[in-house]
Amino acid sequence: MATAGTIPMTNTQSTAGNGAQSQPPIATPSFRTFLSRLTSSIRQGFSHCRPWYELIDRTAMARPENLTDAYSRIRRNLSYFKVNYITLVAVVLASSLLSHPLSLLVLLGLLAAWLFLYLFRPSDQPLVIIGRTFSDRETLGVLVVLTLFVVFLTSIGSLLISAVLIGVAIVCLHGAFRIPEDLFLDDQEPGNSSFLSFLGNAATSAAIAAAPAVASRV
Repeated sequence: MATAGTIPMTNTQSTAGNGAQSQPPIATPSFRTFLSRLTSSIRQGFSHCRPWYELIDRTAMARPENLTDAYSRIRRNLSYFKVNYITLVAVVLASSLLSHPLSLLVLLGLLAAWLFLYLFRPSDQPLVIIGRTFSDRETLGVLVVLTLFVVFLTSIGSLLISAVLIGVAIVCLHGAFRIPEDLFLDDQEPGNSSFLSFLGNAATSAAIAAAPAVASRV
């Protein structure tokens, strides 16, 4: 008596399940692109940093004759030393945060929450915290409220503002007393270039890198 032949069958559900498990839980290419573009933009900006000995040259220091002279000096020194001045403000801000480690940890945690809970979290993976599922709008709303609370309703906001104001005051004081007659701007750099152009370029690159992740949630 002949036996009936068996038809070979593949376990598609098992294969699909294994394929889904093989995928990483969090997609990271967009985050890597974000870091790569931000790093390259920062490196490009620092390539225009002026020699620091020009910044601290005592022979080029003199008291301005009047407010108009001081303003003219500040404008020209800002155009020439913009990257150096941004570095000085960043150093003052970093020193202020390092002297308040709790504020620094809170800001780092807030930044990590924005990056990994919203910007670079895959849109097809809902956020689940303590058994509750949060939609993208709910996550965005919570992050916005938390950011406003941390920046404006705690001492962290006053710490950041005071540190930036101190840094800007140092920059303006140096720019007013630094004689700019020996400084020559490059031909490709206009004299009225923005003091924050370097930060603007870095922010633009970062926004371009994060745009696909944000657009997928709209």
